Amino acid sequence: MQIPTTLKHKPVIVCENYENVDGKYAYNSDAKGISLGLAQWNDRGKLDISAKVWRHTGGKWSRQSEELPLHRVIDLAIMVCQAKLHFQEAYRYEKLYDPENPVIERVGLQGDAMTIGVCDNNEKIDEDIKLFNQALSDDGELIGERLSTLSRMLKEMGY
Repeated sequence: MQIPTTLKHKPVIVCENYENVDGKYAYNSDAKGISLGLAQWNDRGKLDISAKVWRHTGGKWSRQSEELPLHRVIDLAIMVCQAKLHFQEAYRYEKLYDPENPVIERVGLQGDAMTIGVCDNNEKIDEDIKLFNQALSDDGELIGERLSTLSRMLKEMGY
């Protein structure tokens, strides 16, 4: 499905068949495309690039389409990697995390650190963390394929 170019987000790099590769939703996804382009929030004299997931209801482009600055896309990828690392060893904890220290990792960024941890103020965390772990395990091959591809590309780029 062709991504619209007349809206505020101006696509530059696109994947117009994303619905065919959208993880476990492949071939049955409302996310029809993804793009990198000029952000919709750009003001005169200010220029940002954003990533956008283009969702379509079947009749029109959805207001639920998401647009994120590129650094946030990468921050989310960092969180996915940190979660995967945590759950590789989480079996050591009775509750799959240490309630006395719910911080998983502090990732240094821009002179500070992004603190990644278990949401211990979630009143159903004991149940939810088990469900999260199971879903992460169930999607292991799917996520692993993408992480391997990302790793290869980062190495090609010199990272």
